[in-house]
Amino acid sequence: MPTDLPYAADAEQSLSYEELDVLKRQYEKESHSSHVTIQTKFNYAWGLVKCDNKSLQMEGVKLLQEIYTAEPNRRRECLYYLALGYYKLGSWDNAKKFNDLLLSKEPTNMQAQSLNSLIEQGVAKEGYIGMAIAGGLVAVVGVMAATLLRKTAKK
Repeated sequence: MPTDLPYAADAEQSLSYEELDVLKRQYEKESHSSHVTIQTKFNYAWGLVKCDNKSLQMEGVKLLQEIYTAEPNRRRECLYYLALGYYKLGSWDNAKKFNDLLLSKEPTNMQAQSLNSLIEQGVAKEGYIGMAIAGGLVAVVGVMAATLLRKTAKK
């Protein structure tokens, strides 16, 4: 991933195991009591999204989705991390959807602008890979068709 974009660090830097563990212990402590505060849930989700482990990132996105759905007054702060989480998971459509929502509310948000550039690069890279795969498939089908035509012509 590029490192020259302003604010792109969120896409590249993970929390340390110790930092994530602090957030996890607070979340579990509140889970075992009667109520997890929205801030604790958000902090833990944020930490999960920033880590390098895909399953933990998915868990973080799930928690952020829960907050986004249940707490309308907290949606704005969830948008960036939902976009970031989906970006890190390679879910370009969802990343773009949430990032575009944030940019529609805050067009000058440098984090969202930076993340938008990363999302576009990811989409372009995936498109190039898709074109290469499609080209490879066309070549394989062409070779198979030529082989069949030769066999048919020999008979």
